[in-house]
Amino acid sequence: MRVVLAEDLFLLRDGLVRLLEAYGFEIAAAVESGPELTRALAESDPDVAVVDVRLPPTHTDEGLQCALAARRARPGLPVLVLSQHVEQLYARELLADGDGGIGYLLKDRVFDADQFVDAVRRVAAGGTAMDPQVIQQLLARGSAADRPLGRLTPREREVLELMAQGRSNAGIAAHLVVTERAVAKHTSNIFGKLGLEVSDDDNRRVLAVLAYLDGGHR
Repeated sequence: MRVVLAEDLFLLRDGLVRLLEAYGFEIAAAVESGPELTRALAESDPDVAVVDVRLPPTHTDEGLQCALAARRARPGLPVLVLSQHVEQLYARELLADGDGGIGYLLKDRVFDADQFVDAVRRVAAGGTAMDPQVIQQLLARGSAADRPLGRLTPREREVLELMAQGRSNAGIAAHLVVTERAVAKHTSNIFGKLGLEVSDDDNRRVLAVLAYLDGGHR
């Protein structure tokens, strides 16, 4: 699996290269700036891009904007964005086109090798990997303003958070130590209470839930 990596801090970039290579990924390019990222994405035809939000020369959202431009040129290009802090605006921009193959993680997650590599693989396969802290903030914001979220039981909120992170029913069941049948019942209740169409497509249901939490239902 070919990866384009964009990170301006040399030590972190080098560490991520070594980590990904250790897990069998091929590094098509490892760059440190927005212009280099744009060129690498155009020339390398990667299976997935792992991109720091803030890159030179602007050190604002250069990495994110380069990745979004690349997705417009190649719809569905899998992109995993890394950020130092939770920025809901970045999550919204990443989710705006409605296609899968997207992820948003805090940089702290890269220190858990298995979790980070799982996120890269999930995104590369067309799935979604959203940082738990992003989901928690969206849930907290939504629960204060939206009555449907307030109708969810504590267990349904747990399932919703895990669903929004991109986990399948089997993954949620394993995490909560319950049966898949129980998870399926919870997810059905959640979609009913939120007024969302039930879907067996993991990625589609994640995007539907995130759109709801992020205000797309208004």
